[in-house]
Amino acid sequence: MSNELQNIKNRFGIIGNFPALNRALEKAIQVAPTDISVLVIGESGVGKEFIPKIIHSESKRKHQPYIVVNCGAIPEGTIDSELFGHEKGAFTGATATRKGYFEVADGGTIFLDEVGELPLQTQVRLLRVLESGEFMKVGSSQVQKTNVRIVAATNVNMMKAIQDGRFREDLFYRLNTVQIDMPALRERKGDIHLLFRKFAIDFAEKYRMPELELEPSAVHYIENYTFPGNVRQLRNLVEQMTVVERERKISVEKLTEYIPMDAHLPMVVNQPNAQKQSDFGSEREIMYKILFDMRNDINDLKSLTSELIKNRGTSDLSNQEKNLINRIYTSETQQPANPNSLLFFENNNSSGQNNIQNPTIISNSDDNFDDFEDVEIEDNKPESLSLQNNEKDLIVKALEKHNGRRNRAADELGISQRTLYRKIKQYNLED
Repeated sequence: MSNELQNIKNRFGIIGNFPALNRALEKAIQVAPTDISVLVIGESGVGKEFIPKIIHSESKRKHQPYIVVNCGAIPEGTIDSELFGHEKGAFTGATATRKGYFEVADGGTIFLDEVGELPLQTQVRLLRVLESGEFMKVGSSQVQKTNVRIVAATNVNMMKAIQDGRFREDLFYRLNTVQIDMPALRERKGDIHLLFRKFAIDFAEKYRMPELELEPSAVHYIENYTFPGNVRQLRNLVEQMTVVERERKISVEKLTEYIPMDAHLPMVVNQPNAQKQSDFGSEREIMYKILFDMRNDINDLKSLTSELIKNRGTSDLSNQEKNLINRIYTSETQQPANPNSLLFFENNNSSGQNNIQNPTIISNSDDNFDDFEDVEIEDNKPESLSLQNNEKDLIVKALEKHNGRRNRAADELGISQRTLYRKIKQYNLED
């Protein structure tokens, strides 16, 4: 790594050695002495704002104004006035002449963040500034000149925006004289722990607390998380944990309370055996969670069948009810009833019509299900509580984790809200 690149990283507090990150910084340093326009492409939260700062600080304009404009945060009705200024009386509320950013930043640099959100009318004005350096204030017919370096950034798919008619193609190519791509944090796997340590030190100093430290299994866990919010999400995560957690040694179980399990689960399942973790702390509960939703309808079917047998007996079932039970069962298992199933009905009708006689309960012989107790409903015996207890524990933990918010708990468990409400009532968890 060149000394110049390392100096830039030190000055701006940039952590990481990922090749795509180094390449983006090197391009920023290379184009800085020129006046050509630059377009920074990257997802939200990757740190696109560092590129225009580097370009401005390394250019001949570094002693001139540097203005940041968030194009997505300015209302469409006022953005032209903000960028180009307005004359007194140009519109309601314009009680005085006002300078716009392009006039104020004359000789310096303007960073147009989220440039893809600009209205089409404003895009036409911006294109004129890029082509000739000319603009007019809102409500004025006088042409003014400005000498401004423009650096823009966006997380929008610009080619799709052009195809949809939301962004002008000529403006895109004017802005995109040089394109700098910022990599997502999930691509910088080796930099994640470095960033965590850097943020931990920063926030420990800010809040005057001991810094956080990750256990080895937690390092592996966090390095395999996708981080949809990128560096911003990681920074917020560390700050929150610094303030909230009393223990300074962070385990993987503690991380799962802050990092969504759904986004992490595929990676966790594929980890080595010694490092497999679940959102509730064990592999067995991961299996229960996966099977939970699959078994709901079968459990409903068993309840229905048990109630019918209890109240009326199998001999009184109508053909429609028998067909319904078999149809639900077949749709859930995607195969006809067989002795390896948890529940099947003997069909002694040689005519081929559904004629449910005596329900026969068979426990699964597969070794993967040794932890399940045999389920019986013959002679109105109560169902074993082994699976119910695990279901109840999962529901309680999910509700506690989400402070009683049932919709989020249902998403966490991978079941519908209707199913969750039914289970809460079944296990008397209303309080």
